[in-house]
Amino acid sequence: MEKRNESLNVDFILLGLFPGMKHVNILVAGILLIYIVALAANSILILLIWVDSHLHTPMYFLLSQLALMDLTLISSTVPKMATDFFSGRRNISLMACGTQIFFFLTLGIAECILITLMSYDRYVAICNPLRYALIMNQRVCLQMAAFSWAGGALISLVHTAYALHFPTCGSREISHFLCEVMAILKLVCEDISAYEKAVVVTSIVVLFIPLSLILSSYGLIFLAVLRMNSPEGRNKALATCSSHLTVVSLYFGPAMVVYMRPSSYHSPKLDHILFMLGAILTPMMNPLIYSLRNKEVVIALKKVLECSLT
Repeated sequence: MEKRNESLNVDFILLGLFPGMKHVNILVAGILLIYIVALAANSILILLIWVDSHLHTPMYFLLSQLALMDLTLISSTVPKMATDFFSGRRNISLMACGTQIFFFLTLGIAECILITLMSYDRYVAICNPLRYALIMNQRVCLQMAAFSWAGGALISLVHTAYALHFPTCGSREISHFLCEVMAILKLVCEDISAYEKAVVVTSIVVLFIPLSLILSSYGLIFLAVLRMNSPEGRNKALATCSSHLTVVSLYFGPAMVVYMRPSSYHSPKLDHILFMLGAILTPMMNPLIYSLRNKEVVIALKKVLECSLT
């Protein structure tokens, strides 16, 4: 009981990005630049989808939800990391640590679900275009968004509560720039092998199964695209699908490497790189990938700029 009370009352210490690294200030400056670009790009994309009636379609509604998730995901990590770096204070309370874990997992899992549903949207649009408006109606889109957010929050709540209920002893230092489940588990002084297996099983359900569904959907999509007679329609379909597949690889790649391997194989440096890719770089890349390769978004942006200049 004394150990448990100690673990509840003492703050954790975040060691930050690559402890001991020279010129880490340059890296932090680069991350802050990425953060600003991510905020601007995702906010602009959400605004364009909201104000332009031509973008009031299921695909863009789901894309706006992805942009909102990216915006929140990067904001759950970078401000705290930057504050710790500039203030020199790296402590974080148990409550704040649990809150960061909850939001990070919620948004990560919600994006995974949403990206899977977006592949279904593309499947219906290309393979069953005549019934697209009937299948992907407003109610279904809202249900998809709600299911993504709720599913992420529910799974995250279970893992956050269970991971933090373990007593910690010895060092309170977390070798990371954020509170993260696998990093917290390294401080636990109990046998957690059963829970680690549960994490791997959850990762298979949340990552591997959705990825299999996405790849299956795109296998059917590519077969349908090859049968198209119109070169213009084929190129448009391929452009949209390639953008989505790029986002899929950016998200699922790092996440699968982090969560689908035993904790004994985790390297702090590798984890830092993977989390920087998944939680910092990807939220900036997603809106750029969809915007720069999407004529409708570019046209909507030009309209807004023309209206603001006149």
